[in-house]
Amino acid sequence: MSADDSRLHWELSESIIGAAMTVLNKLKPGLNEKAYENSLVIELRKRGHRVEQQKRFDVLYDGIVVDTLIPDFIVDEKVVVDPKVAEDFTPTHVSQMIGYLTITGLDLALLLNFKHMRLTWKRVARSNPRSSA
Repeated sequence: MSADDSRLHWELSESIIGAAMTVLNKLKPGLNEKAYENSLVIELRKRGHRVEQQKRFDVLYDGIVVDTLIPDFIVDEKVVVDPKVAEDFTPTHVSQMIGYLTITGLDLALLLNFKHMRLTWKRVARSNPRSSA
């Protein structure tokens, strides 16, 4: 992530993370991902954000639909959010977010981990494609 990527949608990211902290403080760890996802959607909407849950995106190959991508939710049409209940984030989690960003055309994803008493998160920014010479 470049220095510019670290500031991408910064205020929105802070608001999402703050809402996630509120959810974890109320529910505590030990629940499944869907409980945190649904609660976070409620909390974000209470804070005035637009949240699209389970929005479907076609995955195209040579113009042909080969699959459907369904991110957990998108906030304010800018950030893909994926709540997790995992020991730690893995390279697979990050790769999944890069795929989500590629298909949705968005530039930022947030992984949120509700596994422990303290919320952890990871920002994943889509890099601009570089042309090869």
